[in-house]
Amino acid sequence: MPMYLFQSRYTAEGARGLLNEGGTSRRTAAERAVEGVGGRLESFYYAFGGIDVFIVAELPDNAAAASLNLVVAASGAVTTETTVLLTPEEVDEARTRGATYRRPGG
Repeated sequence: MPMYLFQSRYTAEGARGLLNEGGTSRRTAAERAVEGVGGRLESFYYAFGGIDVFIVAELPDNAAAASLNLVVAASGAVTTETTVLLTPEEVDEARTRGATYRRPGG
């Protein structure tokens, strides 16, 4: 199954909820949401800086990732950027696919 990196920022409302419920309850909520679309939560970390939460999850497909993004965005408590992660083996396969490209002016 594909892996996804979710980088999330709490809104003021979300930060209030985090203060109220605590960090482990939010991890549990994320795990249930991921499992609800047929996936598995691999890691969940809080961080300092511009990003509040880093989540790595294994999901069945892009539609499952989009489903999670939609329900999280609709909550108004979190904004999220999602990145599809590739294994080294997938990169090896990609280099054999024969894509061609001509750079501008080249």
